[in-house]
Amino acid sequence: MLVLNATYEPINVCSVRRAAVLLLKERAEMVEEGDSLLRSERTSLARPVVVRLLTYVHVPRDTSRRKITRRAVFARDGWACQYCGNRSNLTVDHVIPRSKGGASTWENIVASCAPCNRRKGNLLPAQAQMHPQRKPKTPGPHVFITVAAQRIPPAWRQWLPAEAA
Repeated sequence: MLVLNATYEPINVCSVRRAAVLLLKERAEMVEEGDSLLRSERTSLARPVVVRLLTYVHVPRDTSRRKITRRAVFARDGWACQYCGNRSNLTVDHVIPRSKGGASTWENIVASCAPCNRRKGNLLPAQAQMHPQRKPKTPGPHVFITVAAQRIPPAWRQWLPAEAA
């Protein structure tokens, strides 16, 4: 379930159970509902798809401090190798190799297929004549929603930025 802040900005993905608890405790309101019902002995509730928190939650904007994970790098780079565009057998590559002083930062890590990663090895991009198609940068918060959900349901698309949907 997609969770929106009180300002209607997407902030998280949660389970159906957690969304139901938020609704029953009146901490959130349902924005989009599914076709089925959640039933208990005494009540039934439309299955939530998108919920909005009733009180504003401060979300830190310093995404550079968010943990770098393989899935987040892949999502930021569109699940494609940044050297050749291949979409299979993905790994992560340090543009400036760690052996040459490259840091493990968002600005130095890209998605790379295994053959390109082996070909580049511990060479600098100019030495290997391999440059990323897009300059790596810190991703926006939408990337972490994309990583949390295996697929983006159609009901979420209007609430997410165009690059996430």
